[in-house]
Amino acid sequence: MTALTVLKPETATGVIAGYASLFGVADQAGDRVHAGAFAGSLARRPAAEIRMLFQHLPEEPVGRWDSVAEDSRGLFVRGRLNLDVQRGRELWALITAGGLDGLSIGFRTRKAARGPGGGRILIDLDLWEVSIVTFPLHRGARLAPPDGAALARMAARALRRSAQTLQT
Repeated sequence: MTALTVLKPETATGVIAGYASLFGVADQAGDRVHAGAFAGSLARRPAAEIRMLFQHLPEEPVGRWDSVAEDSRGLFVRGRLNLDVQRGRELWALITAGGLDGLSIGFRTRKAARGPGGGRILIDLDLWEVSIVTFPLHRGARLAPPDGAALARMAARALRRSAQTLQT
């Protein structure tokens, strides 16, 4: 088990990153996101237009996504909580203490197929928002521990995967 890094307020950055969706892995509803499902949406809507919300509530914007990109594993997001607002500070405290780490996507389905044994295969999704949540529908949709080294490693891996995906 690794020790949690709790940052002092004066060193708090609010920077968070993680996978909001994983490709080919069923969520608790049995749905699986197909690799490339976000490509069209990301081409139409830059990261700054994909809202960072708390619990999918439109009245709870909590920061801004700086990067939203597909790689071979899934949908990787990196952004910054707004520490100038109370909810942003509360979320940062919970995340750095290890009490909150879930991510969840808000989208409109553009194209899907029935999956074998139930659920859907989500082929084309219009991504609207990525929320920080208590209970993600996809168990693997999680934030990385918010220390600088862990975030840097996760971002570097995501960039390598993204580059490899583009080369194939």
